[in-house]
Amino acid sequence: MTETQSPISRFPVPTLSEMPDDIRERILAVQEKSGFVPNVFLVLAHRPDEFRAFFAYHDALMDKPGNLSKAEREMIVVATSNLNHCQYCVVAHGAILRVRSKNPLIADQVAVNYRKADITERQKAMLDFAVMVSAEAYKVGERDLETLRSHGFTEEDAWDIAAISAFFGMSNRLANVTSMRPNDEFYALGR
Repeated sequence: MTETQSPISRFPVPTLSEMPDDIRERILAVQEKSGFVPNVFLVLAHRPDEFRAFFAYHDALMDKPGNLSKAEREMIVVATSNLNHCQYCVVAHGAILRVRSKNPLIADQVAVNYRKADITERQKAMLDFAVMVSAEAYKVGERDLETLRSHGFTEEDAWDIAAISAFFGMSNRLANVTSMRPNDEFYALGR
């Protein structure tokens, strides 16, 4: 893969030396673990306080134990990011989904049409709810929560699904406004 020549953001992107120590250390740790720096870290470093808040909430949602697997959390991100037309998040989280699910096909299926994807009925119910939260949260009612319960989801799971969907709705909007470009590395991960 060759690196893209296009800028990764329409806003200024600070250099590592310009970043506060805690942000630079986090970025270097990510680079060491993954072999590259996902552009989201560099783009959001433009606003250090928001960077810290963003990644604190991201980590609280995506890294916690619970009834949703890490792959299922990524499915939510991919399905709702597609709905929000967020190229960065579909590509980046699609790569993470492929890696976490150990399935090279699943991310493309979920991104294009999760209803036709090779996933369980439980996961389809989860994504139906996530998409509803992303597109029409005002319509969520007791019947929707009962559907989740009928598939083995708890009230806390419903909260997690809604929070991931809502958080990435915000993330998708920021990625679109900043014109955040996916790293070339994401396209080949997990294939």
